[in-house]
Amino acid sequence: MKTRLFKSLLLLIAIMAGVNGDAFAQADSTVISLWKNGAPGFESRRTEPEKGDKYISNIHNPTITVYLPPKDKANGAAVLVCPGGGHRMLVINSEGREAAQFLNSLGIVAVVLKYRLARDTNSVYKLDVHAPQDAMRAMRLIRSNAQQWGVDTARIGMMGFSAGGEVVDMVAFNTYKQPLKPVDVIDKLNYKPNFVILVYPGPLGVPQKVERDAPPAFLIAANDDVCCSPPIVTLLQKYREAGVPVEAHIFSKGDHAFNMGKRAKLQSLKAWPQRLADWFADNDYFNKQASK
Repeated sequence: MKTRLFKSLLLLIAIMAGVNGDAFAQADSTVISLWKNGAPGFESRRTEPEKGDKYISNIHNPTITVYLPPKDKANGAAVLVCPGGGHRMLVINSEGREAAQFLNSLGIVAVVLKYRLARDTNSVYKLDVHAPQDAMRAMRLIRSNAQQWGVDTARIGMMGFSAGGEVVDMVAFNTYKQPLKPVDVIDKLNYKPNFVILVYPGPLGVPQKVERDAPPAFLIAANDDVCCSPPIVTLLQKYREAGVPVEAHIFSKGDHAFNMGKRAKLQSLKAWPQRLADWFADNDYFNKQASK
């Protein structure tokens, strides 16, 4: 009897998860494949397993993981989080789950993206093509589920760490190379973010010019980050020239990959998420009636 019950429970779990892993519920999150049958042109690879836990690689079936805030805190804003990892892997814990946890604490719906990696071992993907395709699809999925998740479609932003910041730049500033042809009604929705948060972003995707309709930006990096403080300085100047709202924080020390500051030794880096919370508040992103 116990054996039959155990097998029945396993079957129920398998049904809930979905044969292709399209969507399944965890304790605090829901995972959804960007495309039900796999990424267009690469459908045959959708069942290949990912590698790693804290550092994810071998991504062929890109997904979003949705973290909903407590109902009594939810304010209607949402953020798509793009972890870094040099396009070789994704730092899914420190630059994904922990970012989502912080955003949830502010009442924001957090959606963590697993995008395809152009520099992974034997990768068949192109950095300025497939990663932004995944991010655009993810933004459209958020908008398509806005009512279900309690999201205001005028307050959906993107947050990118390091290489993930490059993905955000390519989407926000139209510096990607090849958009996908629409495969369904979701692909007809708007993918542009209403605001961007760039945390020590890489240099790729920075536009020659920031247009006047660019999304407001929150920029942060350490001055001694040789790779990824220059893009912040460049973007800050281009934003100022365009007259688009921007806030930048450049810390004197901290180098690269201080993540959400939890493991940082410097007090300024430990406290940086509060600067982001202040920016959200100062710009009315917590306001349920805001329309930006």
